[in-house]
Amino acid sequence: MYEGAIQDLIDELGRLPGVGPKSAQRIAFHVLSADPADVNRLAGALRKVKELVRFCTTCYNVAESEQCRICRDPRRTDEVLCVVEEPKDVVAIERTGEFRGRYHVLGGAINPLEGIGPDNLRIRELMTRLSGGAVRELILATDPNTEGEATATYLALMVKPMGISVTRLASGLPVGGDLEYADEITLGRAFEGRRAV
Repeated sequence: MYEGAIQDLIDELGRLPGVGPKSAQRIAFHVLSADPADVNRLAGALRKVKELVRFCTTCYNVAESEQCRICRDPRRTDEVLCVVEEPKDVVAIERTGEFRGRYHVLGGAINPLEGIGPDNLRIRELMTRLSGGAVRELILATDPNTEGEATATYLALMVKPMGISVTRLASGLPVGGDLEYADEITLGRAFEGRRAV
């Protein structure tokens, strides 16, 4: 559509997850009309994240040193380990303020259609961590979709013989939701996960 640098920028922005062609075009023209100082700050932040950010050597969360801040925190318990798919899932759980254990980031979920099997995830590293003997409970906090369920089932089967308690995050109805709008699977899980009041 456009020529030269603006089309190159639109093409690169369009490669980002969740950014479609129209959004890429809108962002590109925003950058074009933005103050040069703002654009330089954005470019600097992009360069800085590639230079400084890496994965924690213990849990594989994002970090700017060998270990992330959660792995360095001595107030956290080593007895409970929460397995998540991506670093963004750690942030979501941390926002609740409910979890005081450690994490393990798999780097995705089992998805045969995309060619992602157990060997493509950090499952071997997880098993090594679990063999240390400190973990008493493993919380499977993978996404409640087909891939997340497959990953959770696979991990549960692998870990059960180790004598570690394996739990799964509850799933069901969202707070503020209406029963009439819930799909059958969600409503079924809400019934399975019901608790005494």
